[in-house]
Amino acid sequence: MSTERRLYVGPSLRRLRRDLGLTQADMANDLDVSASYIALLERNHRPLSAEMLLRLARTYKMDMSELAGTAGAEDAARLQAVLKDSMFAGIDLPAVETADLAANFPGMTEALLRLYTAYQEEHLALADRGDEARGLGDDTGGDLSDPVADSRRFLGARRNSFPSLDDAAERLAQAVARQDSLTGYLKAHHGLRTRRLPSSVMVGSVRRLDRHRKEVLLDDGLDNASQSFQLALQLAYLELGGDIDAILREGSFATESGERLTRRALASYAAAALLMPYSAFARAVEVRRYDVEALARQFGTSFEQTAHRMTTLQKPGQERVPFFFIRVDPAGNVSKRLDGAGFPFARHGGGCPLWSVHQVFSTPRQIVTQWLELPDGQKFFSIARTVTAGGGAFGSQRMERAIALGCSEEHAAKLIYTQTQPGAAAASATPIGVACRLCHRMECTARSAPPIGRQILSDDIRRTTAPFGFSDN
Repeated sequence: MSTERRLYVGPSLRRLRRDLGLTQADMANDLDVSASYIALLERNHRPLSAEMLLRLARTYKMDMSELAGTAGAEDAARLQAVLKDSMFAGIDLPAVETADLAANFPGMTEALLRLYTAYQEEHLALADRGDEARGLGDDTGGDLSDPVADSRRFLGARRNSFPSLDDAAERLAQAVARQDSLTGYLKAHHGLRTRRLPSSVMVGSVRRLDRHRKEVLLDDGLDNASQSFQLALQLAYLELGGDIDAILREGSFATESGERLTRRALASYAAAALLMPYSAFARAVEVRRYDVEALARQFGTSFEQTAHRMTTLQKPGQERVPFFFIRVDPAGNVSKRLDGAGFPFARHGGGCPLWSVHQVFSTPRQIVTQWLELPDGQKFFSIARTVTAGGGAFGSQRMERAIALGCSEEHAAKLIYTQTQPGAAAASATPIGVACRLCHRMECTARSAPPIGRQILSDDIRRTTAPFGFSDN
C-alpha cells in the first residue's frame, strides 16, 4: 500500500500567482498545462505532483519549501485567531480541525474570514449608532457620516493588521536592500532622483512627486527619520497601490473621504512595514524587550513611527504582544487611536485626566510608565511620552503631542519597562475610567461631568470633596 503523502497547496499557489501578477491562463502557459488544471490546484481539487513542484521551482526561481512547507498554514493561523473571539466560547474547536478546514476548503475558509470581518465592522457601526441615539455623539466618532469614524471602524475591525501588505512590503524591502537605499532604488527602478529643497520652495509640502522632471522632492527641514518615511511612503504609492486597493475593496465605507483616509492609513502602514519589515522587526522586539527607543535607533525610525509599528504585530502565527496606541494634543483632541489590546477607549468625549498621557507635556521627551486599573478590574500597563512634529528651523511651527502605548497586565512582564515595576506594582495601579460620563467612581476628584444615570445631590447642606455628590439610587 502506498504511503505517499498528497500535497495540497491551493492557497499558497494562488498567493504565488497573485504576487507574480499572473492570471491562471498566464501561469498555465508558463508551466505548459491547462488553465483548468491550475484552477483545480488552487481549489485543492487536485494534489500537487512532485513533477509540478519542480516545474514551479524552476520556472519561477523559487525555493520548493516556500510552496510545499506552508500550504494552508497562514490561513489556518488566521482562522485560529478569529476563533479566539469570545463569541465562540464553549464550542470545541480543535486546532487540527481548523488546519484541516484551511488546507482542504480554502474557499470556505476565506468566506468565513470575510464574514467575521464584516461582522466586526457592523458591530462597531452599531455601537456608534447606539451611542448617537443616546445623545453621546460628538466630533470623535459617533456620526456615521464622519470620515474619521468611518476609517477607524475599518481599521478597528481588522485590529490594524494587514498581513498581505506586510508580506508585499517585506519583499519590496529586500529589493531595496539590494540597491543599498531608498534613493538608490527609486533611481534604479523608477528613474526618480531625490532632491531636498527649502521649505520656502516646497510651499506647504513636505514631499512632492514631480513626474515631469522625474524627481521626488523633500522638505530639507525634515529630520532623517521623517525623510526616510516620506521616501518609503512614495515608494508604497508607486509599487504597492494594487495591494492597498485590494484591501480597500474588502471594506464598506459610508463616505468617500473615509475611504480616502483609510487609503492614506494603509499607505503609511506599508511605508512603516517597508522600513521595519515584519520578520526582522518581530525578532527585534523580543530581543530588545519592546524598548521603543532602542528599536527606533536600530531601524532608523522615530519614536512615534516605532511605537505605531508595534501595534501591527498581529500576523497570524507570528503574533507578538498586542498593544493599544493613542495620540493626543495638549487640548485633549485625539488624532490617532489604535486598539489591539482590548482597551476600552472613550469613543466620545475626553479621556480620563488621571492617565499619564495627558500629563507628560510637563516632562517633554521623558517616558512615563504607569499601571492602570479600570472600574471593572481590568489592568493595563502603559508608557507615555511627548513627540514633536514640524520644526526643523528657527521660527518653523512645531506641534507637541503625547502618545501612549500599552498592553494588558498578562503581557506586561515581557516589556523592559516593567523591570523597575514588577507585577506586584499592579496592586497600586492608578484607578482610571473610560470617560467621566461612563465612569462610576464616585469619589474621583478629577471628575469633569457626572456619570450617565446617577442623580446629583443638592449641596445646600453638604459639599463633597468630589465635584459632584450622588444619591445611592
